[in-house]
Amino acid sequence: MTVAPTLALHDHPADIELRRVTANGVELNVALAGEGPAVLLLHGFPHTWQLWTDVLSGLARRHRVIAPDLRGFGASARAADGYDAGTLASDAEALLAELGETSASVVGIDLGTPPAFLLAMRRPGLVRRLVVMESLLGRLPGAEKFLTDGAPWWFGFHSAPGLPESVLTGNEARYIDWFLEAGTLGQGMRPAIRDAFVAAYTGSDALRCAFSAYRAMPTSARQIQEAVDRGRLALPAMAIGSHPVGRALEHQLRPVADDLVGHVMEDCGHIIPLHRPEALLRLLLPFLAA
Repeated sequence: MTVAPTLALHDHPADIELRRVTANGVELNVALAGEGPAVLLLHGFPHTWQLWTDVLSGLARRHRVIAPDLRGFGASARAADGYDAGTLASDAEALLAELGETSASVVGIDLGTPPAFLLAMRRPGLVRRLVVMESLLGRLPGAEKFLTDGAPWWFGFHSAPGLPESVLTGNEARYIDWFLEAGTLGQGMRPAIRDAFVAAYTGSDALRCAFSAYRAMPTSARQIQEAVDRGRLALPAMAIGSHPVGRALEHQLRPVADDLVGHVMEDCGHIIPLHRPEALLRLLLPFLAA
């Protein structure tokens, strides 16, 4: 088991420790809190594990919460490749093994949703329950209404090799702030979390890693299609939408899931765990405990 010494953090709402864990050949920065059945939290863009700050205490009262920075994101190692959803799912599986967990509920949002879904499809004996939020799953049917005017503009921008890094280096704060404002319906982040997110995406290599997940989306889409061609999502799952994705993800999952519940959070932006943490906990806690 490759786990480095821990660093305790006392300025967060739960007793959190950070570990450096080598999983699937990549050193990941992982936040841990609480005891009990494991819950793995997978963030998106432009986030780090700190996306979950306001729900950690509520979850940690009943669960062992495991919140990594994805490979290349935040304080995790800047991997040269492996940003497709399948590899990120393998990272998550290896992380659970390194931490001694033989089962876990998995929660993913944004870019964390496709690897969470693939992990559940590939390892149903490992994943007890699945929660996915504010994302799309490749090209699965169901998101046509959401995509009427095409994919969000930044998908194409981020996918252009080398271009966004060269344009944005030196202007990262302004760019990240746009997403944080839009993702909270104009309310923004409190300064400590905002500054942490900006720092995590400052520098051309940090940007390269983040945008590599967008450049890998065609591969991720093929992996998702192959997974649903091979079988169904049999374990209990919940899809949560807000603004802008709404029910699109639920509609994608409905034909391939045996046990799915869907919710839309009103008056809530894309960054659900920081914009409406109490409402999110009201959905998560009973579902994860069932």
